[in-house]
Amino acid sequence: MSSVNSEGGTDGGGAGGDSGVIKVLLAEDQSMVREALAALLGLEPDIEVVAQVSRGDEVLAAARSHDVHVALLDIEMPGCTGIEAAAQLHAELPGLKVVILTTFGRPGYLRSAMESGADAFLVKDAPAAQLAAAVRKVLAGERVIDPTLAAAALAGGANPLTDREREVLNAAADGATNAELAKELHLSQGTVRNYLSTAIQKLAVRNRAEAVKVARDKGWL
Repeated sequence: MSSVNSEGGTDGGGAGGDSGVIKVLLAEDQSMVREALAALLGLEPDIEVVAQVSRGDEVLAAARSHDVHVALLDIEMPGCTGIEAAAQLHAELPGLKVVILTTFGRPGYLRSAMESGADAFLVKDAPAAQLAAAVRKVLAGERVIDPTLAAAALAGGANPLTDREREVLNAAADGATNAELAKELHLSQGTVRNYLSTAIQKLAVRNRAEAVKVARDKGWL
């Protein structure tokens, strides 16, 4: 039987602690979806949802407070994204396992999730039995990826944007002028213009608004 270590994870034996129950944190901003997932997982004899949060910036504190074994994180949440929260958990509580849940099959999300240290990447509307099985598998040291999402990621290719291009394009999403972007990012207006122009060319679109849309649709921002 597994035992809980000081990092909040387990020793990898496939059970969730001295009681054999896997303690789960569920992070989802839509209350109806969160409560439904919690209720379904609660039907499993070896899984207990011990904490629920609606914001990404509440995840780390909740994981620490409740000494959870597995965190189920929605991607799009206020405060910070599930992928950003996963990176925080990976850095601060490396023994804790992370399952990313998404409604969107955007190819860039899978790569970002894996880079953040996530152990599984699943669609949110997967059958409860499949989600429960994934929780058990990641705790046993396996990696679980929805095959449809994996195929979409391969078909979509790698993110062509550099980190700096992504930063500038993301900052431009709200319609800020080049002068405003330059001030915010501590760059010259000419540098901002060059980054935006390069991003537009790489994404084969006509303007920055289209570039933002394409990059977001593919999960590259």
